[in-house]
Amino acid sequence: MTVQEQIKDIRSQLRLYMNGVVSASMRKSGLDYKLNFGVELPRIKEIAATCEPSVALAESLWVEQTRELRILATLLYPREEFTVETANHWLKEVGNIEIANLLVMNQLQHIEGVCPLSFQWIADKDELIQTIGYATISRLLNRGVEMDERAASEFVNQAVVAAVSGEFNLRNASIMALKNFMKQSPNNKYTILAAVEPYADSSDELAKVLYDIIHNEASYL
Repeated sequence: MTVQEQIKDIRSQLRLYMNGVVSASMRKSGLDYKLNFGVELPRIKEIAATCEPSVALAESLWVEQTRELRILATLLYPREEFTVETANHWLKEVGNIEIANLLVMNQLQHIEGVCPLSFQWIADKDELIQTIGYATISRLLNRGVEMDERAASEFVNQAVVAAVSGEFNLRNASIMALKNFMKQSPNNKYTILAAVEPYADSSDELAKVLYDIIHNEASYL
């Protein structure tokens, strides 16, 4: 079966599970796609399980500009073949936070040596790419990846700034990364507490929210 035949078959399966209500709800929440079948993620994963992963199929699915096909692209690209070059190319075309998070979960966190790359992403001018960088770092921290002192200092400084000045998704991603960094060790916890201490009596609402979130998290560690 050719790639185009596979995509035609996938589209047929997606039509069986079309949900206009879900699609409309996503559109209202800001997740706008050229085409969105409104198929829920578990169903998409079921379809992915019927397909043989391949670079050609995943690349073809990615360029289709359809929500479900893009999600399938992140699931069907063989991880061992997903390169840094592919990552940087796809990042420029992600488009929204849903695809961004799935790309991080299904591919980016698994790239060998991705930690230095994620630091490049958090320094990018584009806030969605920054968000992807923090989401990637967060997953790496959850998996036990540790930073050296210099990297940790750079991460903390940039993450705190993002947490008080970025847009909603960027703030959430940077705060989650800070939380996961705190969980790694008592020293990390005290480093983050010290970093947010200047915000204890801040008149800036976002800064005060960050301070409260970090102190609440620290109380459980």
